[in-house]
Amino acid sequence: MMRNAVYVVTGGAGFIGSNIVAGLEARGDGEIVVVDQLGSGEKWRNIAKRELADLIPPQALFPFLERQASRVRAVIHMGAISSTTETDVDALVRDNVRLSLDLWHWCAAQGVRLIYASSAATYGDGQDGFRDDDSPEALARLKPLNAYGWSKHLFDRRVARLVATGGAAPLHWAGLKFFNVYGPNEYHKGGQKSVVAHIFPEAKAGRTVKLFQSHRPDYPDGGQMRDFVWVDDCVAMVLALLDKPAVSGIYNCGTGKARSFADLARAVFTALGQEPRIDYVPTPEALRDRYQYFTQAENRRNAQFFDVWTSLEDGVARYVRDYLNADDPYR
Repeated sequence: MMRNAVYVVTGGAGFIGSNIVAGLEARGDGEIVVVDQLGSGEKWRNIAKRELADLIPPQALFPFLERQASRVRAVIHMGAISSTTETDVDALVRDNVRLSLDLWHWCAAQGVRLIYASSAATYGDGQDGFRDDDSPEALARLKPLNAYGWSKHLFDRRVARLVATGGAAPLHWAGLKFFNVYGPNEYHKGGQKSVVAHIFPEAKAGRTVKLFQSHRPDYPDGGQMRDFVWVDDCVAMVLALLDKPAVSGIYNCGTGKARSFADLARAVFTALGQEPRIDYVPTPEALRDRYQYFTQAENRRNAQFFDVWTSLEDGVARYVRDYLNADDPYR
């Protein structure tokens, strides 16, 4: 193990990033540096319980890396504009593509590991499946539905091409295509929070929760399906990769088992000890043409280093019991 090793987590005060920081702290095999912007809201609470070696703004990232290059054991790059409705494409390119490329080349030059966040949004409407295949040819067939998904896809494709042609690459690297992740520390995300976080206050207050109607005859109302992922499984996958320096590639991070939004809502009510109360409302017109009705990760290649996934019912129960329904909902 590298003496006085440092893990650099970009987006480390965000949802998945702050949970990874907690997982790294629990391991205790290195100092942790978070790269993020906290703003004036409650995002700071996501890392309030953590012991950090440093907390630096994104614009100071590369000067810090240059000063500490000999100590950096891994860069875990979760920082990004993650809103699927973001319309500032130049900002998406700057934050999701350009920064990622710069980190890739720095890690390649310094021999530092890189684990980065991709997204299931790269798959678009899923018409070409959700295959765990990171070849340039397979990636070229995907058609993201929004600019966010495209920005993540553009970086994935560049990574795949560099690796396929023998270009500069870190000795150990991995991209994770996160599916529909839910869990603590997502509260700052507003409209981008998981459905669990959105419906919990309504269910707890005894009100009927609202889900989208189906606008396709092959899916019932609330029957739209997603691969819902408990955030602890995402953390466990990152930690597993850190223990497998011979494993590199772009991998799905999903359970491999699609479940309906109605199942998700029922799990929330069950965790609260209540009977389900669900109503269905029309999907907004602006979303209908771009709305995914099914996502499910193929877990073929990632099974070589991680294959233990939390069930929807167990994950939602933990989220409700240990966080959403607790006095302190933060990890």
